[in-house]
Amino acid sequence: MERNGSASTSISTLFLDRVGEVAVTLDPDGLSWKPIDCESSGSSCLCMNYRLKTENRIEFSSVYAVDLIDWGLIEDANRNSGSFFSGNKFEMYRFVVHGFHRGKTHGSPWTLCEYTFGHKDMHICQSWVERLIASTSTDAIRPKSLLVFVHPLCGKGNGVKTWETVAPIFSHAKVRTEVTVTQRAGHAFDCIASLSHRELSSFDGIVAVGGDGLFNEVLNGLLSSRHDAPYPPSPQELDNKSDKNFQHLNNDISCGRASLNGAIGMLSAPLCGSDDLAPLLSAVESNGLGISKCTTNNGPCNADEDVKVSFPNDWFRLGLIPAGSTDAIVISTTGTRDPVTSALHIILGKKMSLDIAQVVRWKTSPSSTEVPSVRYAASFAGYGFYGDVIKESEGYRWMGPKRYDFAGTVAFLKHRSYEAKVTFLKTEEQETSNIASDIQTSQLFQKNSKNVCRANCNICNDFKNAAQHSADVAVSPIHSQDSRWLEYKGRFLSVGAAIISCRNERAPKGLVAEAHLADGFLHLILIKDCPHPLYLWHLINLKRGSNPFDFTFVEHHKTPAFTFVSAHNESVWNVDGEILQACQVSVQVCRGLINLFASGPEV
Repeated sequence: MERNGSASTSISTLFLDRVGEVAVTLDPDGLSWKPIDCESSGSSCLCMNYRLKTENRIEFSSVYAVDLIDWGLIEDANRNSGSFFSGNKFEMYRFVVHGFHRGKTHGSPWTLCEYTFGHKDMHICQSWVERLIASTSTDAIRPKSLLVFVHPLCGKGNGVKTWETVAPIFSHAKVRTEVTVTQRAGHAFDCIASLSHRELSSFDGIVAVGGDGLFNEVLNGLLSSRHDAPYPPSPQELDNKSDKNFQHLNNDISCGRASLNGAIGMLSAPLCGSDDLAPLLSAVESNGLGISKCTTNNGPCNADEDVKVSFPNDWFRLGLIPAGSTDAIVISTTGTRDPVTSALHIILGKKMSLDIAQVVRWKTSPSSTEVPSVRYAASFAGYGFYGDVIKESEGYRWMGPKRYDFAGTVAFLKHRSYEAKVTFLKTEEQETSNIASDIQTSQLFQKNSKNVCRANCNICNDFKNAAQHSADVAVSPIHSQDSRWLEYKGRFLSVGAAIISCRNERAPKGLVAEAHLADGFLHLILIKDCPHPLYLWHLINLKRGSNPFDFTFVEHHKTPAFTFVSAHNESVWNVDGEILQACQVSVQVCRGLINLFASGPEV
C-alpha cells in the first residue's frame, strides 16, 4: 500500500528486516519508519522498548548508497511472540539503504549502518530505490570514478587491509575505482605524472590509501607538470635588495616563562616521517578487489589540448584514507583518524580547498650549481631537528612507527644547532604581535586556540566564495622588492613551516593550533639555540597542548613566503615526511591550490 501524506511526503507499507511490517515515510529531509503493530497496540511495553533501542529515521545527508538486491529473505521480528529472535522469515523483493551515524563527540568516527526493506511487488521496491537515489543526489557532486593508490607497507603494514575494509563502501555507492598497489618508492608519482590530460580528466579524483608521505607523492605527481606559477624570490634576489630590513637574533637565553619541575616525560617527536621510502613489495597480484598494476602511457592522446587539466580548478579532488604512522593531514582535515570516516567523505563528494606550499630548492649544497627544482607540501616543511629525525629514522625502518620515537630521542640528545639565515615576508598582523607583552602573548594564544579551523570555517569559506568568481585567486605573485621582508640570522635548533595545524595523536592540538586549511599563510616557527632542558619543555608543551611559543627562544611568524640559506653541506629538510637535501630554499603558500574530499573537523 502506498499513499501521499502531502505534496512532498510519501508513505508506504513495507517490511523492514528484523523488525517487521512498518509504515515508511519519505519527506524532503529523510526516511523514517514506524512498526505497524506498535501503532495498533499503542501502550505495549514491548513497543516502547523498541522505540528506545532501535533507530527509526535516517537523514538523506547520512545515506551514501541505495541498492536493489532482488528476491530474498526478510525476517519479521514477531514481537507478539515475546522473543525478538524468534520471528518468521518471508521471501520478497528487497532494497538496502546504506548509511552512517555521525559521532556524538568531536573526533569520533562515523559508523556504518544499513536498513533492508522488502515488498512482494518488485515495482514498488524499484520505485523507492529511484526516489531515494534522487533525494540523496542533490547535496553535492559525488564522484563516479576514482584513481586509487594503496601503499602496502605504510604504518604497520596495513595498507592493503585498510583498502579491503573500505572497498565495499565504494562498491555499494557505485563508484568505479582503478586501484594500484605501489611496488616501490616513487611509483605513484610516476604513474600520475605520466597520465595524459585526457586520461586524468576521466577521473573525478585521486585517493591515497596510506600515510602523509604517500599523499605527498600523489600531490607532487599531480602538480609537477600541471601547476604553472612563478617561483617565489630566491635568497640571492633578496640579498640584492636595496631597502632590506635587518633583524638579528639574540641568542642570549633568559627564559623566565617556563621551568622544569622535577620529572621529565618520555620524548616523542611531534611530527613523524614518511612511510613511503621503504623498499616496497616486489610484486602484488590482483586479489579480486579491483587492484591492478599501473601501466605507463605509450603517448599522449590526440585531443589532450582540448581537455588540459591545470591547477587550481574547481572539480578535481584528492582523498586520503589513513593507514600511516601519524596521519596528520587526515586528522587536521576530518578531525579523526578513521578509514571509514575518510571513505565516506570521499563517497559523499565533500569538498574543501587546501593550501599547498611550493618549496623551491635553489642549491643542494653551498658549492652546487644545479637548476632549481620544485617540491610541494600539504602539511609541513622542517629543517634542523625535524630533518635530523627523518634522516636518523631511515636506518630503523624495521622498528615500524616506533622508529620515530627512537630517532626523536637520538636527535634530541645530540642537540645540534645550525647557522642559518631566514628571510620572511611580514604581515600586518605581525606588526602588532611583535610588540606584544608576555601576558598579551598568552592571551593571544588562548584567543587563537578558540579560533581553530572547523567545518564551514568562515576564514576558509571567504576564499571558497572568492574562488567562485575568479579562476586565479590561488597564487598572488610575491616580489623581492616588497618592503616587508624581514631577515633573521643566528643558530637554530629547528626551522619549521606549518601549512595546516598538523594535529596528530601525540600533539592533539597540532604544531600550530590556530592554523587554517585555506587562509593563504604559512606558520614559520624558528627555534633558536637554547639549553637542553628549555627545548625539552617546549616539546612537552607542544605534546600536552599548552602554548609551545611562550619562550624567548621561540619565534612564531605568520607569513605567505620565506627563504632559507645555510652553509651546512648536508642540510636536510623534512617535507611532509620526505627527505629533501637543500641548503637554499624559497617557500611560498599557494592558497587553495587543490580541493580535498573533506569538510574540515566537525565541532
